[in-house]
Amino acid sequence: MRWIKGLLLAIVLLVVLLVGILFAVNNQQAVALNLIWTELPPVSLSVWLLATLTFGVILGMLAMLGVYIRLKTRLARSERHNRHQQKELDRLRTQEFKELA
Repeated sequence: MRWIKGLLLAIVLLVVLLVGILFAVNNQQAVALNLIWTELPPVSLSVWLLATLTFGVILGMLAMLGVYIRLKTRLARSERHNRHQQKELDRLRTQEFKELA
């Protein structure tokens, strides 16, 4: 089962790579980017689009970092509470057996 998952992942990555190569080959025209305060040099359209995609992915990951950290701390707190409850339950079970003896 694990090798099927690895094979599917490899196929998906290969398809994404091929689509990316086709995208870069079909968008070779040079485009100068005007950012109001400065104009960036002309580079192929595919480079600009891939750069903005990369920037957006990184920005999205940074935006979700706070939520991720908050959820991880909440999970750790819940696991600590769960361990404490389990110890208390074990203590009460053994106490009940001692009282019966």
